[in-house]
Amino acid sequence: MKLTLTSDVWWKNALVYCMDIETYKDGNGDGCGDFRGLTQQIDYLDRLGISCIWLMPFYPSPDRDDGYDVTDFYGVDHRLGTLGDFVEFVRTARDRGIRVIADLVVNHTSERHPWFVSARESRDSPFRDWYVWADEPPEDGPQGITFPDREQSLWQYEERTGQYYFHRFYKHQPDLNLTNPAVRDEIARIVGFWMELGLSGFRVDAVPFMLETTGQPDAERLPDPHEYLADLRAFMARRSGEAVLLGEVNLTYPETMPYYGEERDELTMCFDFVGMQKLYLSLARGDVGPLAGALRERPHAPRDAHWATFVRNHDELTLDKLTEDERQEVFKAFGPEDRMQLYGRGLRRRLPTMFGGDMRRLRMVYSLLFSLPGTPVLFYGEEIGMGEDLDAEGRLAVRTPMQWRPGPGAGFSTADPSSFPSPVVQGEYGPDQVNVAEQRGKPDSLLSWISALAELYRQNPEFAWGDFTVLDTGQPAVLAVEFRTEDALLVTLHNFAATPVEVDIAVSGLSDSWKLADLLEDWTTEPSAEERARVSLDAYGCRWLRARHPEDVPMSS
Repeated sequence: MKLTLTSDVWWKNALVYCMDIETYKDGNGDGCGDFRGLTQQIDYLDRLGISCIWLMPFYPSPDRDDGYDVTDFYGVDHRLGTLGDFVEFVRTARDRGIRVIADLVVNHTSERHPWFVSARESRDSPFRDWYVWADEPPEDGPQGITFPDREQSLWQYEERTGQYYFHRFYKHQPDLNLTNPAVRDEIARIVGFWMELGLSGFRVDAVPFMLETTGQPDAERLPDPHEYLADLRAFMARRSGEAVLLGEVNLTYPETMPYYGEERDELTMCFDFVGMQKLYLSLARGDVGPLAGALRERPHAPRDAHWATFVRNHDELTLDKLTEDERQEVFKAFGPEDRMQLYGRGLRRRLPTMFGGDMRRLRMVYSLLFSLPGTPVLFYGEEIGMGEDLDAEGRLAVRTPMQWRPGPGAGFSTADPSSFPSPVVQGEYGPDQVNVAEQRGKPDSLLSWISALAELYRQNPEFAWGDFTVLDTGQPAVLAVEFRTEDALLVTLHNFAATPVEVDIAVSGLSDSWKLADLLEDWTTEPSAEERARVSLDAYGCRWLRARHPEDVPMSS
């Protein structure tokens, strides 16, 4: 197999694990997760097969938006530890071959950040132009309120200086003015600082909002925002050839592609939001058509770039790229109650509760995640099938304490649970029923299944490096994807239906007497003389079929 595998493109076949530090593991017994607790769990993540940890914001913050309202980009929130704790965590992760990236939240700051405290006091403040101000909200300015239940406008009047400041999110999060060279330089310093302490890159928050200039004074004379993204990528590359920028770009495929860079490199990876939304529509219908269509329409990422795939993230599962009728289909299937939805555009549930705990469907979906073309991203707790807390506010429903073992504190902390950042999930998805300790070592547990998938994913580089084709199966409930390199063939099949099915697939180009061996179980099949294979799938079944020479294939069951 002629593949170029280098450390500089480690993210091509990485397994990324996103976590909220304050709800992951408490290392000092004060009721709040911290870097010491996280460091204690590195071996767990290593055994799971994680190769990259993505940290949600850990910077000093009033915590009015779960850390996304930053007051100091160069520090660690005192609740989570110290810079020394951070460095020790990164070193420990590196010792096990695990890289670390962190949220880069530079679209805005907290209103309590010293820059904004100064900027709002006087129009003559040296930080005034670090934010976006207007005498009146411009008619041609940005549109669309992100949190319609909490905000009525994107502009907030500041009485002290008689102008409005722009905030794409909450009014306590004023937007930075990235057209200001001083702001750009400061962001480069922030990035360089954390890279010097060991980070391998960043997940960039709200990229399209960060780069928007609509409605700003003299917008037509402002520099191209994409030039800044390219400059940031180049700056990082000069510091480290392995650095990655993973972008949150929730746009259509044609609108997303410019963020990869057209003339120069920009983002290294973009989340496939369209594919995720089509996946849920396919799951709701039991018909793979929407997902298959998205995979066929998805543009190839540029050279040395990649897509990132996921089935759950730290926010609501947005469905904004679906039509209103399609969105209602997904709501009916997976979030029929108003409290399960957010802003009428997304779901605030985890997958196990949406599936009613059906392990067959869970196993199938995670098999699909690991075998879709792209880099798989897990959100903490997915590996054990955690549920959500619908009594929590908004997106916090899925940011509950990690469930390590049974008991009131879930093994998250020895402190009184009333001191936790958020309550532990109760009921049938609580820690007495769902936890790491009881699933570890059980071959039929979700944790063991995901660990096995992670190992197989890393053993089969075709997922990251091969060319893929969505095959026609003749069955609306079955998705078949072929991955090819110069001398290897891999075909994955997933049945979205609750009934068994057989499919006939084309497997051209195999040498005589070669067979297809299932990597997930002891099963083989031999293609016909017409280069077709008949494959059976259980209800919600899945197969990863690799072409192998008969001498290398285990006996068929």
